[in-house]
Amino acid sequence: MKRLFLITALMSVLSAGCGPARTATPTPAAVTAQPGRLYVDPGRDMGPISLYVYGTNYGPENAVPANMIQAAFDSHISALRFPDGRWGSENDIYPNQIDTLVALSKKMGAIPIISVRFQNGTPEAAAALVHYANIEQGYHITYWSIGNEPDYELLNRKAIDTVYFNAQWRAIAEAMKTVDPTIKIMGPELSQWGVKVAETPKFPSTKTPNIQERKDWMTEFLKANGDLVDIVAVHRYPEYALLTKTPITLDTLRQNTLEWEPMVAYLRTMIHQITGRDIPIAFTEVNSDSGAVTEGMATPDSFFNAIWYADVLGRLISEHVFMVNQFELSNRQAGWGLIFNSELRPTYYVFQMYSHFGNEQVFASSGMGFVSVYAAKRADGSLTLMMINLTDYEKRIPLQIKGMSPSQAEVWLFDATHKAEDLGAQAMPADGKVILPAQSITMYAITK
Repeated sequence: MKRLFLITALMSVLSAGCGPARTATPTPAAVTAQPGRLYVDPGRDMGPISLYVYGTNYGPENAVPANMIQAAFDSHISALRFPDGRWGSENDIYPNQIDTLVALSKKMGAIPIISVRFQNGTPEAAAALVHYANIEQGYHITYWSIGNEPDYELLNRKAIDTVYFNAQWRAIAEAMKTVDPTIKIMGPELSQWGVKVAETPKFPSTKTPNIQERKDWMTEFLKANGDLVDIVAVHRYPEYALLTKTPITLDTLRQNTLEWEPMVAYLRTMIHQITGRDIPIAFTEVNSDSGAVTEGMATPDSFFNAIWYADVLGRLISEHVFMVNQFELSNRQAGWGLIFNSELRPTYYVFQMYSHFGNEQVFASSGMGFVSVYAAKRADGSLTLMMINLTDYEKRIPLQIKGMSPSQAEVWLFDATHKAEDLGAQAMPADGKVILPAQSITMYAITK
C-alpha cells in the first residue's frame, strides 16, 4: 500500500461512533401504476427507509486526495465499506487502518463496515480485528463481512469450492462473534446476482450442458450458514464492456433499471425458502460496469450513470433493501470513483439529491415508461417526491397526489446544467403537469 489515507492529522480530534440500525425487512406491497401519470398516495405507508442505502466503498489504494477531503465529508454518504474490492483478499488489515476508517466515517456521518480477509486469512486473525476495534478501542463497529466475491476472487485463483468456503466462513464468523456477540455479519458477498437460478454464480464456474450439475453458490451458502448470517450480501455490475468488446449504450442502462426489483424478489424468496427466515438484504458493491472503463456515454464516470444509479437506488429503496454500497468513493484511474483526482463525478450528486429525501416511504407509481417517482415523508412532515426521467426528452407528465393540492414545492434539480441545485420554492404547475428535463433527477419537498 503506497498511500494510506491522510487522516493522521485528524486522529487527535476525532472519535468513533455509529448508531444501531433497524434490520427489519418489510414485505413490499404490490405497486399499481396509473397509466400516463405519476401518482402518489401520502396516506399509504410503505415502511421505513433504511439509513444505510446511501453507502459506498473505500480502500487504502484509492485514498481521497487532500484537496477533495471536504467533498468526502460533505457527500451525505451513510455507510463506508472497507476495504474495497479485491484489496482485502490480497492484504491484511492493520489496526491503524481501522483507526483511519473510523475517523473518516465519523467525519462523514457514516458507519464503518469492515470486510476481514478470507483468502490466506484465519479465524484468529479476524477475531483479533474485532477485539481491537470493539473491545480495545470501543469503536462498536456493528457490520462486518468475510472475504470478497468468493465465486470470483477465490475460485479463479485457488480452486476453492463451495464446501470449503462455507465451512471456513462459518469458522471465521463464529470466532468473530465469540469476541463480540453483538456484531452483525454479512455474506457471502457474491460477485453478481440475477433474477433466476441461471444468472447467479455457480461452482464450477465453467458452463456445462446441464446447469443442475453445478452448485449454486448462494443456495449452498444459505444451507450451510443461513442460521448464522445476519445480512445476505451480493454485488451487482450489470455490464462488462471490456469482456464484451461492445460499448454500453444509454438504452442498455435504461433497460437494466427494470431488473433490480425482480433480483431482490428472487433473493428474498430463496432466503425464506431455504432458511425459513426473512434475512435483510444488502448490495454491497454496485455500479454499472465491473471493468475499468471511462469516457463513454454510459460508463461509470458518465453523466447518465448518475441518472441510472438514482433510479436503481429508488428501486432498491422500494424493495426495502437494508444496505446499498456504490463502488466506490475515490478512484484515481478507473471510472468508478465518486471522486476522481480533483473532480467530482456526476454520480456524487445522487447522494446530494437523496439527502433531501424522507425516511418513511409512501406509495408512489409511474405510468410512464422510463420515468420513475419515489415518495417519502420527512421528520418535519414534508412530503418528498424523487422524479427521475431516464429518457432523452423533456417530459410533461400529470402528477396526482391523493388528498393534496399543493400550491408550491421546494425544488432541487440535477440535469445537464444543474448539479443538484436548490431552485428554491416553485409554484406547482396550474395544469397539474410537472416538467422533467431530459435525463434528469427532480426532487420536490411539499409542506402542507
